[in-house]
Amino acid sequence: MITRNTQAIWLAMLALFCLPLHAQETAPTKAQQQLEAAYAAANAVLQQGPVTVGILDQAEIKVPAGFSFVPKAESMQLLAAMGNGTNPEVEGMLFPTSDENNGWFVVVSYENTGFIKDDDAKEWNTSEMLNSIIEGTEAGNAERREMGIAEMEVRGWAEVPKYDVSTHRLVWSLKSVDKGADNELDAGVNYNTVLLGREGKISLNMVASLADLPALKPVANNLLAQLEFKAGRAYSDFDASTDKVAEYGLAALVVGAAAKKLGLFAVIAAFFLKFIKIFAVAGAGLFYGVRKYFSSKKATASTSE
Repeated sequence: MITRNTQAIWLAMLALFCLPLHAQETAPTKAQQQLEAAYAAANAVLQQGPVTVGILDQAEIKVPAGFSFVPKAESMQLLAAMGNGTNPEVEGMLFPTSDENNGWFVVVSYENTGFIKDDDAKEWNTSEMLNSIIEGTEAGNAERREMGIAEMEVRGWAEVPKYDVSTHRLVWSLKSVDKGADNELDAGVNYNTVLLGREGKISLNMVASLADLPALKPVANNLLAQLEFKAGRAYSDFDASTDKVAEYGLAALVVGAAAKKLGLFAVIAAFFLKFIKIFAVAGAGLFYGVRKYFSSKKATASTSE
């Protein structure tokens, strides 16, 4: 049975990810049916906070009151129905359980990267990182034009990359929009928070609108603070004599994740040559492309509660 709170989550998400308005006025499409089926599956297994949830054998996250956690299989089904493909690194999703939520959510993923050295965070040049991403995005637009899809542009950092050496937490976010967009606040944004561990990294990727991001940053960072690696798996447990070390550092992690999200796999190789020996894209970035919040769908959802 769908409660009022969980119903609000799925209705808000339908508003974000359903097909355009003209399609919603007709009979449900196959895509919409798949989306609703995915929501139903997720609702059947979601865990309401406060609850502690394990992430593989690596870590635990304390899901606070006011949030719900959806496990791996149902999260992958939901993301696929949203048009984000499937990514085996996904380990779950977090949703706010408030009726007033604006359709944002957080994707939890783990990547077995090996130990990522953080030395370069002392010297990284975030302006250079941004310029590489902007140049790569423009170069990638040639391919987008050939494919007949909208060109993109990056308009700066929504959150300049920040790394806390004491907690091994990394945060960053980009402003990326359709090229020439008049109102960038309507755009979707990925607010990336990462916790480094001995064998890999866990990402909490908040998907929201740029307009909502200022209010949501504290929420994302609080969720990151609830995440902790288990004993023996933490960054401080690294053993140089036995453990695998990643072939890239934090700067390459950020730019690599951006490349993966924006579809720029090869166009910023020059940047990577400065930071890594072997090109290895990092990040969980299959979640770029959040849709606009369709106001008429929201109105429909409100009347159906």
